[in-house]
Amino acid sequence: MMRNLPILLASGMLTACAYSTVPITPQWDNRFGLDTRMTLAQQVLYADAGRNRDPVAGMDGRSARAAYERYQKAAGEQQPSLVNGGAK
Repeated sequence: MMRNLPILLASGMLTACAYSTVPITPQWDNRFGLDTRMTLAQQVLYADAGRNRDPVAGMDGRSARAAYERYQKAAGEQQPSLVNGGAK
């Protein structure tokens, strides 16, 4: 019985937290599902968007590749983190 006591106490605490009446993340709860609803609304509004053969305006291939290579190079040269004293 003593061996199971910590497990019972932990499960009781988790149950109490699960049934708490105070919302922990009210700002997230208000926006829950917003992206899904927006995507659905856009699909309904622009139902034939998949048939559009015009390319999306943006970078040409050469510029995009150069930007990606600069990004990769900069990511490899980052300073060590201060977490754990900068040790890797």
